Amino acid sequence: MTDALSRMLQTRPHVLADGATGTALFNMGLDAATPPEIWNATHPDRIAALHRAAIEAGSDLFLTNSFAANASRLALHGAATRVTELNRLAAGIARDQADRAGRTVIVAGSIGPIGEFMAPMGSLTHARAVQMFHEQAQALQDGGADILWFETLASLEELRAAAEAARLTGMAWCASLSFDTAGRTIMGVTPGQLAAAVERLPNPPVAYGANCGVGASDLLRSVTGFAASGNERPVIAKGNAGVPHLHDGHIHYDGTPALMADYACLARDLGVRIIGGCCGTMPAHLRAMAEALQTRPRGPRPTLERIAEQLGAFSSPDDRRH
Repeated sequence: MTDALSRMLQTRPHVLADGATGTALFNMGLDAATPPEIWNATHPDRIAALHRAAIEAGSDLFLTNSFAANASRLALHGAATRVTELNRLAAGIARDQADRAGRTVIVAGSIGPIGEFMAPMGSLTHARAVQMFHEQAQALQDGGADILWFETLASLEELRAAAEAARLTGMAWCASLSFDTAGRTIMGVTPGQLAAAVERLPNPPVAYGANCGVGASDLLRSVTGFAASGNERPVIAKGNAGVPHLHDGHIHYDGTPALMADYACLARDLGVRIIGGCCGTMPAHLRAMAEALQTRPRGPRPTLERIAEQLGAFSSPDDRRH
């Protein structure tokens, strides 16, 4: 492979990804009624600061501010015609910050779920899903993204549409699903089923894995399902910084930098190659993760008991990961 992520994975045991986008932007003043992607046009300096903070914290790869910039989700805000503009801006802002880093940093073009149920459960057809994913992917490529990064998907139908959109764009890609319902996605997919599905695609992703979900311990329990499958493709883990709590009208995640440092090392010891954070993961967490990965020696593959002991109890007694 000649893509930037494959080259990086050939030269190091793991890649540190970035943390939260939404949490950080809300802390910068984003209101709940404004799509974060609009800030690519109205507040590009704040988006640049977000990326710069991840780079300075040690991230080798970070995601563009384009998660929900598809035609379906933007239509809810009267901005369906701005898909190309907002995605191209997202990639351009990210590209500029990566090029200023003084080291190799990968720009991953973030593409989240479309926000509609796919057939046969819903009315969204495969062809329409591919069209919307491809519209985003093409703009992200034009703006300077190194790789496509489909995240927080819930179904294998979405995964197949993502794969086709990546093929049409001619770009390498990664994909992660969110396992948040006793070890399954909201559409019932298990980690083992995802591990098998990626190998049946005509253009498999460079890496696959899990992001978001319930908390760091649950996410790593999902990772054990990938390991149990026997699939040796590089795995992604981007867990939330603990679990959210409502306090004084604001959502706060209870995961400390120390907890996320433990999570990063446990992920590494499970064989994860791309380690990052999702909701609630701020630069302080990333710095602690980077330092721990650099200074703590690799340990034995952790058991579920050890994961729960270090990161907290699982949210359900049975993850049904197979």
